[in-house]
Amino acid sequence: MTAPQAPAAPEALAALHARAFRDTRPWTADEFAALLADPACFLAARAEGFALGRAVAGEAELLTIAVAPEARRAGHGRALLAAFEAAARAAGARTAFLEVDAENAPALGLYLSNGYGESGRRKGYYRHADGHRSDALVLSKALPAL
Repeated sequence: MTAPQAPAAPEALAALHARAFRDTRPWTADEFAALLADPACFLAARAEGFALGRAVAGEAELLTIAVAPEARRAGHGRALLAAFEAAARAAGARTAFLEVDAENAPALGLYLSNGYGESGRRKGYYRHADGHRSDALVLSKALPAL
């Protein structure tokens, strides 16, 4: 039996993203392909999930992070976040930021426990499958030089 492969093709990323984000619109393979073609973007991937980021002018943005539902609560998100931060520092970023749904308690817990703090809020940013809207919290963290 072969080990599961890390998703890297846009189609595989989109499929995993759809499994991970059932309550909001998942990203399409075309959206992933466009981001992966951007030289400022970088991907940290493992069989259980991936983190996609972008670094420009000393700042890095975590565009999305996804862990397969059956692999959650096993440290994969934490490892992917660390890989994102390492890639961001390697690209010259000194600050990282991200957006997270204010109602996504597991993700919010991950980010806050890793040193991110709230730096902004976008009211009604996320639209959920049932029609309700929730705020996006903008979180940021200083990335010390290696």
